[in-house]
Amino acid sequence: MQAEPFDLRPASCWALFLDVDGTLLDLAATPEAVAVPPELPAMLEAAYTALGGALALGSGRPLDSLDRLFAPVLLPTAGEHGAVLRLGPDLPVEIRTQQSMPARLRREIARAAEAAGARFEEKTTSVAVHYRHIPEAGPALERALRALLVDRPELTLMGGKFIWELRGSGVSKGTAVRAFLESPPFAGRTPVFLGDDVTDEDGFAAAEALGGLAFPVGHEPSRARPAAFAAPAAVRAWLSRLPETLAAAAEKAEVACRI
Repeated sequence: MQAEPFDLRPASCWALFLDVDGTLLDLAATPEAVAVPPELPAMLEAAYTALGGALALGSGRPLDSLDRLFAPVLLPTAGEHGAVLRLGPDLPVEIRTQQSMPARLRREIARAAEAAGARFEEKTTSVAVHYRHIPEAGPALERALRALLVDRPELTLMGGKFIWELRGSGVSKGTAVRAFLESPPFAGRTPVFLGDDVTDEDGFAAAEALGGLAFPVGHEPSRARPAAFAAPAAVRAWLSRLPETLAAAAEKAEVACRI
């Protein structure tokens, strides 16, 4: 009998990191158009409690956007690909990058997006250009944006699912995972990262390097790792069972895991 590639039973010693778009939520034409299932905020709060607070969101979205999506629930969160961190619901927000995006460059990027018919998104420390509605514009947009970044090694251009993100070098979802694991209640736990896009690869790599697990969502032919979940609906179903699974394991006095 062939072994299953993933053991998806959650363990009480996990530190769980969840991407949002494409992982918890189905992708939409624009960031504003995503639909949050009404039961999801309470589901996240229950999982957060069951894991002793060691659950965090990790997204390219700005922090305030994430808070609005899951209101009234506040969670530990890494926004803008790790550039903006809130290590706990009651802790202050930290900016983890020293590189700023000059106003002039932001305007130039906005003009390049407009010329291509793409959508420009302004963030605290970075910007994004969305082209899901015009997928054929991707290569030309990349060329235009790379031209704007010549002689700017402090900035990074990263592609995703019909999106180009421009952000400071030195921060990523991987650096966010490491920052959380330096603070309670994440410290000493096994990191587990769920994500669906190339922007999550840094999170996957950090979790695995620290003795943890990477659970990809969706079947991407270009990705080296197989999918643990077929789609966000499967992630949500698994998350809904997480508190019950952990409670059942505790009753059986099972040894969850150790780093």
